[in-house]
Amino acid sequence: MASLKRMILTALKSLSRGKSFLQALLAFWISPKCDPTEVKQSNTFRRTREEFLKEAQQLLLGPIGTYGFPRNERSFDTSANQDDPLLLLSNKLKRQFREGQQSNPACMLPSYNHQLPGGHEHGQFLAVDIGGSTLRVGLVDLKGRGAQSNGDDTIIHMDSYIIDKTVRLLQGTEFFRWMARKIEAGVKKAIDAGHVSKEEYESGESMPIGLAWSFPLEQTSPNGGNICPMGKSFLACDGVIGHDLGATCNKIFRELGVNVEVVSIVNDSNATLLSSAYLNPSTRFGLILGTGVNIAAHLPVNLVGKAKFGDRPDSWYEQASHVMVNTELGMFGGGILPVTRWDMILKAGHDRPDFQPLEHPVSGYYLGEVFRIALVEAIRTTDVLGGEMPPLLLEPYSMDTETMSLMVAGLSSKGKANEVFSQLYDLPPGIPSTDDMRFMQQLAGYIAQRSAAIVAASLFALWELKNEAEQTLLDGLQPESPFSEETAVELGIEKTTVGYTGSVISHFPNYKETLQLYLDQLINSAGHDLKERRIELVPAKESSLLGAAVSLAGVVEEEQRVKVGEKEMA
Repeated sequence: MASLKRMILTALKSLSRGKSFLQALLAFWISPKCDPTEVKQSNTFRRTREEFLKEAQQLLLGPIGTYGFPRNERSFDTSANQDDPLLLLSNKLKRQFREGQQSNPACMLPSYNHQLPGGHEHGQFLAVDIGGSTLRVGLVDLKGRGAQSNGDDTIIHMDSYIIDKTVRLLQGTEFFRWMARKIEAGVKKAIDAGHVSKEEYESGESMPIGLAWSFPLEQTSPNGGNICPMGKSFLACDGVIGHDLGATCNKIFRELGVNVEVVSIVNDSNATLLSSAYLNPSTRFGLILGTGVNIAAHLPVNLVGKAKFGDRPDSWYEQASHVMVNTELGMFGGGILPVTRWDMILKAGHDRPDFQPLEHPVSGYYLGEVFRIALVEAIRTTDVLGGEMPPLLLEPYSMDTETMSLMVAGLSSKGKANEVFSQLYDLPPGIPSTDDMRFMQQLAGYIAQRSAAIVAASLFALWELKNEAEQTLLDGLQPESPFSEETAVELGIEKTTVGYTGSVISHFPNYKETLQLYLDQLINSAGHDLKERRIELVPAKESSLLGAAVSLAGVVEEEQRVKVGEKEMA
């Protein structure tokens, strides 16, 4: 009776925070968090480890297909299979993408960029990256595609500033004032290091900067766009939603005497696409997969609803056959993604459970939590860890994806996985055992594999959307149309490159390889020949800063071209 009373009181507290009573009651009922003193252990367990893992594999991978490579095996079915469960999921995602491209203001956001870099862009450019946890100011040296490396020599100078909780809670223009001061500090450090001329900075003309903005933006020009709700607990949009981002930044720069000017703005996923396309001309997608997940795609203009372009001059449409689109991928997946009871527990305890459905089974912010919830159940129902529950493991989000990754790798710079796990959760000597580690490694592997499969389904859906729209566009064009040859070239691309960045895809053991295998399988299942059409993953290092610089170089080049044209006409 006392437990029921506590349950109802907890549910009512959750209700006061905006949850429905049913949702709050469900969250308490199935939540793994409880008083450790009330967890009674028994030497009689309900099932074996093998039984638990068999069910986990079925729950996590059954709805998407394992293709015979649960871990290190590199084989898959090479025959066309329209009943492939992952292909069916990809088709459902494709339908959602198509719907989102028409009118949804929260996703499928077209940028102002309609051309990918030609690779000839060169010069030194000041770039700023505003991410979820860091602001970076960098001086980028573009040498041209032939001479450009993808290494550290591209970034001549860089300074980073942590965006902590205090900064995220800065409201409206206060955040932009903080941002301006950090940009000023970064530029002055570059001056002190001899990379930027003090005379140039202090002259009357503002230094142009390229800005990579890691949040949704309704772009209206190369250097402007309407500020949208930001998420990630940021309050910077308070009072300025719908205001022009570039104009807001530049106004504050002038007020504070910071002698820079935003000339180009790109979303961070678009920056990844641009940075990779600068080095690899076959790049058409940019993938970010770290704490969050997002994809930018270079898509035909006819895929995007006219209303989503806002007020653009006719000259823009006359020049643009394609446009870079920030998909805001996390917004998709509602009602179609496979869901386990562990996902339901995560969702029940989430403040905004339906805001970004695809983030939950995919991104680094949540993978560790899904693993923790499943592991808590395993400890309670099997002999894992001897059935002893570490109190810290009952705390939501106490297992991060880095630790989960360590379970799979077994060894890192922090030491052996079992030793790190034991210290983190204050376990007695000998725990976790070798068998415990093997169990956790396999469970974590299933969760990561499901993530890779869903990302593959998303990429493949966008790739097919692009191809289908281009074929439709080509069929309707006259041979002499300025877009006909360009569209034909797009359809003839044998290898489509996806530039990627982010901690999960870059560092989680075997993640990138598993994702590539799923992409290959999807191409086969859809009836394509891998020798003729394929999707290839390529790392995009320092993508936000490099992409912002490439975008800025393109804007500066266009401005110079216009000035030359005006002089010739005069």
